[in-house]
Amino acid sequence: MLHILIVGLIAGFLARLISPGPNNPSGFILTIVLGVVGAFLATAIGQAIGHYSPDEGAGYITATVGAIVVLFIWNRLVASGTIRDFNR
Repeated sequence: MLHILIVGLIAGFLARLISPGPNNPSGFILTIVLGVVGAFLATAIGQAIGHYSPDEGAGYITATVGAIVVLFIWNRLVASGTIRDFNR
């Protein structure tokens, strides 16, 4: 469990660093959530296409890519007004 949180924190931080923007979720907890959701997304897609075995999880790079995808979706939802921007 601790490993997932550490991977999530690093992946979320890197995703926010790579893809900066005014609509990014900010704060320590939201950064971890962003990274963990990205890691789960990357693991699910990787297992679906056969890149990972069922007992394997995403690494730092693919978790970061997954977090960037989640961040992109987040920005599109905020831009369309579907969800509220927490920074305002």
